[in-house]
Parts: sequence; structure tokens; C-alpha cells
Amino acid sequence: MVRLTLDLIAKNSNLKPRKEETISQCLKKITHINFSDKNVDAIEDLSLCKNLSVLYLYDNRISKIANLNYATNLTHLYLQNNCISCIENLRSLKKLEKLYLGGNYIAVIEGLEGLQELRELHVESQRLPLGEKLLFDPRTLHSLAKSLSILNISNNNIDDIRDLEVLENLNQLIAVDNQLLHVKDLEYLLNKLMKLWKMDLNGNPVCLKPKYRDRLILVSKSLEFLDGKEIKSIERQFLMNWKASKDAKKISKKRNNKNEDENNSYISNFETMHHIVPVYYPQVGKPKLVFFYEIQRYHVNRNASPESSQEDNIQIIENMGNLSLKESESLLTKNDAHEPHLLHIPKVKENFFVENE
Repeated sequence: MVRLTLDLIAKNSNLKPRKEETISQCLKKITHINFSDKNVDAIEDLSLCKNLSVLYLYDNRISKIANLNYATNLTHLYLQNNCISCIENLRSLKKLEKLYLGGNYIAVIEGLEGLQELRELHVESQRLPLGEKLLFDPRTLHSLAKSLSILNISNNNIDDIRDLEVLENLNQLIAVDNQLLHVKDLEYLLNKLMKLWKMDLNGNPVCLKPKYRDRLILVSKSLEFLDGKEIKSIERQFLMNWKASKDAKKISKKRNNKNEDENNSYISNFETMHHIVPVYYPQVGKPKLVFFYEIQRYHVNRNASPESSQEDNIQIIENMGNLSLKESESLLTKNDAHEPHLLHIPKVKENFFVENE
């Protein structure tokens, strides 16, 4: 077991105190400590290292983040490939800018509230139990909304990243080798992350979806690199033109369908309001279409004398000849015109007003 102590730091830092300078005074001046791959399993009191800004402790056996409360000037902390299962005891590190925690046993991204200077968070490849995935505490995400610009969550069995929408200043997202499935979820996220210019999703099932790349490029105007491949302006412009053309065709088709429906509705209403029957005129010799417009006049005259009623019927039939349509011939089939001299005009209640005698 190796514990990181002030004595160990002093022995391995090649400190050369000046005359009349103590070890403690030298430790206060240290800005960088590198104890990576030294079998360190615990961090002891480092309170004397007040100017420490960069601490390398990756590739060790550390199981708990502790005793860093006094390292208030720390900006870079490297703890990847240890045995850490919980993110804790970091809230006093107000100047922390970069945090590396990949390759541990962390199941939930939490405990980072108050780290308003944190720009990079690397939590890739957590060694989780089979079937489990890395989760995000909403409180931590909201706390990092303004500051975080780079996030690496690769290889964590993640199937949904819509919660990352609150990271409004995120410009690089690395999420390779996860279980992301739906292009729509990514489109939703890209609509929220207006500053994202680099995204890598290689190794996710969603990358195999049809038009996956095209759809994401069209959604995000800020995206410059997708899955390690640059998005050139000519590619984006081509896709934009293609989409505009496709949308215009959809609008035109929708408008045509609407007009067709309106026309069909008009014709249906017209036929309902105006009853159409073929009538044979001896002087013409061809069947014509006649609209019965004057229904009300028939109702008024229904109770008139037989002589006046007969005269009205004759007058109405003559008027029907004058109201024949010019294009009626094209609207009638051959069956409509067979034996026109035997044409029977039925009596229809409340609609027609000519009866066959």
C-alpha cells in the first residue's frame, strides 16, 4: 500500500530548498505533482501544497477522492484508471477546469455542483456491472450548464443523451461505443446545443440508420466535425438545397390535394343543390342537361288551377331548353341518351316539379 503524503512528495520531487528555506516552504511553491502509476491507493493531507494546480494520479489504486479540500488552486486533476466508485469531495475546488475520471467504477455523474470553472469532463469507459449504464444527476448537469465545453462519455452503455440539452455551451461531445439508437433523439439534442461543433458517435447503432449523417448535418448549423469526418460547406449546401426542393414538392402536392378535395366537395354540393336530368328536345335531336333552379316557383303554383298549372309546366319545359349547358354532351354517356323520346321525368317530393303524364 502506498499513501500519497507530504514526505513522499518531498522525497520524489527533487526539491532543493534554498538556504534558510524549509521543506514546508518548498511544498507551498509546488504547482505540479505527478504520481501516476505508483500503486497509490490513498491520498493523505496535502494542505501545505496551497499552490498546487496540476495533479497526476492516473493508473493507480485509489478508491476514494479525499483530502483535496485545501488544494483550492487546483485546475487539472487526473484520476483515470483507478478504483473510484463515487465522485465526491470536490466542491471546494472552485478553480478546477479539467477533470479526468475515465476507467473507474462510477455509475452516476454527480457531486460537481459549484464547479463553475469546469470546462472538460472525461468519464469514459466506466467498469460497470453487465447491463448497467452511466447516469447523470440533473443537479450536476444544471450546475455545469454554463461552463462545460467538452464532455467525453464514451463506452458507457448509454442509450439516451437528451438530458445533456442543458449544457448550452457544450462544443465537443464524444460518445463513441454506446447504445444510442434513435436519430430523432440526436436531432432533438442538436437543436438545443447551438454551439456544438464536434460530435463523435462512432460505434453506436444509430450510425447505421438511413440518412443518419445527412439528417444531423441539416439540423445543426454549428456542427463542423461528425464522427471524425469534417463537414464541408459544399456538403451542407447540397443537403440544404435537396431538402428545400423536397419540402417544396411536399407543399405543392399538399396544395394540389387540397384543391382537388375542394373541387370534389364543390361538385358534390353542386349536384346536391342542382338536380341534373337529361331532356330530349325534338328541335335539337340530342339529349341535354338541365338544372332545376326554380323549385320554389313550383311549390307556389302547386295549388293553382289545372289550366294554369298545365301552362306553367309547358313554360318551364321551354325554359329548360334555354338553360341547357354547352358542355352537356361531353358529360353524358351513351346509356344516358338511349330512347330519349321515352324519357321519364319522375316526381320527387320537395325537389322536382315536372310529372310524367
